[in-house]
Amino acid sequence: MADMRAFRDAVTSWARGGPEGPARSLAESLGARTAVLLEGLSDLAAVEALATRRGRDLAAEGVCVVSMGGAMSVGRYAGLLGPPGLGLRLTGLCDEGERGFYERALTRAQAPLQDIHVCAADLEDELIRALGTAGVEEILRAEGDFRAWQTFQRQPAQHGRPRHQQVRRFLGTKKGRKIRYGRLLIEALAPDRTPPPLDGLFARL
Repeated sequence: MADMRAFRDAVTSWARGGPEGPARSLAESLGARTAVLLEGLSDLAAVEALATRRGRDLAAEGVCVVSMGGAMSVGRYAGLLGPPGLGLRLTGLCDEGERGFYERALTRAQAPLQDIHVCAADLEDELIRALGTAGVEEILRAEGDFRAWQTFQRQPAQHGRPRHQQVRRFLGTKKGRKIRYGRLLIEALAPDRTPPPLDGLFARL
């Protein structure tokens, strides 16, 4: 049976100049109704982890979660997946600094702006604030990254920076770390501490 991952791959290929047919065919066979537009893979990991935690089978609900590879691609994906293309409802997360890209893209795609939920800096920032730096450090210790974290803190560039900013920067210093911790930070959250942008996203799915 075709699955939502195959649809996501077909959409990515289409966005990169590949054929439209496979994505359109899969959208119809899967009953796709909503596309969640995310900037990167760490956001995707967090959203999928929260769906699992809440007992949501997004694929069965016709929801495709898409990592676009950066905010600059939102115009392309909104045009392909939204009313001008496959006609799916568009929702998603964006960073405050990228809000303008999303607003222009959704306006062109004739999609509601209120369905995009804005993170203060980015999703990692939201999750770190929700957990607190001490909570994140507990996860770093459990994952065997605490010594690397302490070494990072001693770097001259980190002297005088707030610990919250240090943690956020540390998560991006090694390939794959942000993706792994996107899932781990979600799993460590108390149910009532989910950041508002994520809560808002799931409330409207």
